Amino acid sequence: MAWLGKRVGNGGPAETAVQGMPALEGGRFAAVLSAVALLFSGYSLWETSLREADVRVFVPPVIQFSAPYQNTNFEVIAVPVTLANEGARTATVLSMELVATDPRTGAAKKFYAADLGRWTMERTRAGAYEPFAPLSLSGRSSRTEQVLFYTRGEDQKPNELIRETGPYGFTLTLDVAESEAKPSVTFERALLNYDARAFNEGTLPLYSADWRASSNARSLDKSADESVDTSTNQGANKGE
Repeated sequence: MAWLGKRVGNGGPAETAVQGMPALEGGRFAAVLSAVALLFSGYSLWETSLREADVRVFVPPVIQFSAPYQNTNFEVIAVPVTLANEGARTATVLSMELVATDPRTGAAKKFYAADLGRWTMERTRAGAYEPFAPLSLSGRSSRTEQVLFYTRGEDQKPNELIRETGPYGFTLTLDVAESEAKPSVTFERALLNYDARAFNEGTLPLYSADWRASSNARSLDKSADESVDTSTNQGANKGE
């Protein structure tokens, strides 16, 4: 019995190591769980509070334009614009610039965001528009505005860029206060019919060929995917 008590109470080094393994494995498991929880906490903090402003721009399939005044270079292009801030921090859109291009002649004309609202001559005469002002987008938010772009100065030629039926190219660029990058979206819209009498009261529509909205979100996501693919390929090449 004394021998049995000695055997039970004073195991060898191997037996002691075996008995200590569950406690060691439990400690490692707890450490792994703590590390995972810390990672998730850091990611959550990044997504909800620290991620920089990331503005996405969306333009619908149909926009409008008008050239209401004779013998001037004034044209107005009405673009419903949806802005979405995918970041956590606030984004402030200071200004918007629209460049319209006639692919047949290569002529380009610049426009600036001047007013908000639906363009009609009645509203124009009454001054019923809301002037464009910097737009604030809180984190994870969006807003839609009908933006009226006017010809940017008397030096912009030709007087009537949009006149012939057919497609026209557009590039919409934003100036965001919190970022040096300037979000932009390039799209094409076609004038199917031209009748200047429409300008006496309103506008003429320009349509997307595929009837789909345009956005910089697709190009940004594509660039991110290409960046990941490039990094993966570089890593694979180094491994070889």
